[in-house]
Amino acid sequence: MKTDQQVDADVKQVRGISAIWFVPIVALLIGGWMVYYHWSNQGPVVTLFFESAEGMEAGKTKIKSRHVNIGEVESITLNDAGDGVTVTARLAKNSEKMLVEDSNFWIVTPKISLSGVSGLDTLISGVYIEIAPGKSDEPMDEFTALDSAPITPIGTPGLHITLNSDEEFAYSKGDPIIYKGLTVGQIEDVYFNIDERVVYYNAFIKSPYHELVTSNTRFWDVSGLTVDLNAEGISVKTGNVETMLTNGVTFDVPDGMPLGDKITERDYFDIFNDYQSASNARYKHSLQYVVFVSDSIRGLNVGAPVEYRGVLIGQVASVNLATADPNVMYNEAIRIPVLISLHPGRVGLPDNEQGINLMNEQNMHWVKSGLRASLKTGNLLTGSLFVELQHYDMPAIDHIETYEGYAVIPTVKDEFSQIAGKLGQFVDKLNQLPLDEIAGNANGTLVNASVLLKDLQGTNQSLDKLLISADQQELIRELRLTLENISLLTQDFSEGSEGYEELEEAMKSISDVMYELKPLLEQLKHQPNGLIFDSGTKNYEPKKHSGANQ
Repeated sequence: MKTDQQVDADVKQVRGISAIWFVPIVALLIGGWMVYYHWSNQGPVVTLFFESAEGMEAGKTKIKSRHVNIGEVESITLNDAGDGVTVTARLAKNSEKMLVEDSNFWIVTPKISLSGVSGLDTLISGVYIEIAPGKSDEPMDEFTALDSAPITPIGTPGLHITLNSDEEFAYSKGDPIIYKGLTVGQIEDVYFNIDERVVYYNAFIKSPYHELVTSNTRFWDVSGLTVDLNAEGISVKTGNVETMLTNGVTFDVPDGMPLGDKITERDYFDIFNDYQSASNARYKHSLQYVVFVSDSIRGLNVGAPVEYRGVLIGQVASVNLATADPNVMYNEAIRIPVLISLHPGRVGLPDNEQGINLMNEQNMHWVKSGLRASLKTGNLLTGSLFVELQHYDMPAIDHIETYEGYAVIPTVKDEFSQIAGKLGQFVDKLNQLPLDEIAGNANGTLVNASVLLKDLQGTNQSLDKLLISADQQELIRELRLTLENISLLTQDFSEGSEGYEELEEAMKSISDVMYELKPLLEQLKHQPNGLIFDSGTKNYEPKKHSGANQ
């Protein structure tokens, strides 16, 4: 149905806000709440300085503490100098307490070393930054990262010490400190002082082994495998299996020294070459003498023992003491001056000036009455020598020689040198013999003997011819007569003959005499002194005493 009528719309004016506006308002409120929630739950921002950003990536590299994610790297940029990188990272909320002055950051990567394997989990997850919270109360938000993990975590109970050495052995971070085969600490840091030319090692000894460090503790090197060939023989030393592959230090209180006071704070200690050097360091005072050696000093080394009747009283300080007098080189026979150092503390004297005076007074008295020094062979295999002081029956002397301000102890040759000298003299005399002339005379004698042998051979041939030409019939006749005489003799001693009966009676008489001598022979067999002493002496048999235990 169609209609041509028009209907007008009823338009009414609406007053107020449309409900559609609630949608953006609610969205805006939710977004604002989310922004506020995110901002209120954000942790602090920290700036880290690394030498290199190898393995790190913004938005992916994590920051961990004890393998727990506490942050993430946000940006990585080069620093202004271009010699490092600046890493900006944001940590989780409530991590402000970890950002203090002595906190440490370092990057964890897979590492394989002699001390072990670490960081293998980063092969899958990638490298990450580790944080070790400090103990300080001073907050900080900028840190210079470490090259590697700290050897000793902050707060580990124990003792920090500083070792120093000017010798030719060196240690690295992480090298062990050994006590009786146990690893009780490690080298934490290495610093070389150019002015002093001394290497300093900051080390840490963990609890409870740090209580072993006292004022009398000595440290010495136990790196690798040490084979020592000296006057005492051959010795092989090592710390443990770990120090055979790396360097290491050990420590203890040397035998004969008191324990001393315990060390409670950082202190300085020297590192000695070996235990013997560490033990000798206790003797602070020494007395020097010079010993002149006319023989070879090969095998006599610095540090060789000086003994008095087998007791160690010192060591060799120098094997070729320099002289300030150039005219000494023009002497016909140059004696090599050997400087020895004697320690009063080794013989029970006070280790001070009083002990030095007492020891010097005693030695000077002994030198005047026959005390002499000599070189002895300590080891035939290595040829090592040592100095021995011994008393000899010699005329007393009134004046003691001095050399470069040192008193001189006279020397004597040892028995081995005397034997070697006599052997050398024998060889020299043997070389002086006219061996060529003797050999010529011997050759002439051999020629004459050869001629004589030829003459004897001719004589023998002539004798053979003479025997062949002998009268064989006469020889046969004499042989027949001899056989006839033997036959007659045999008949005289045949059975039934007079000779046979006489012989039988003689044998019977001998048998009777032997039977009569049989008791005497038996007695002499059991008692050889029976012809001198009474043959009727009784043989007593041991019997058990009536009071003995049953």
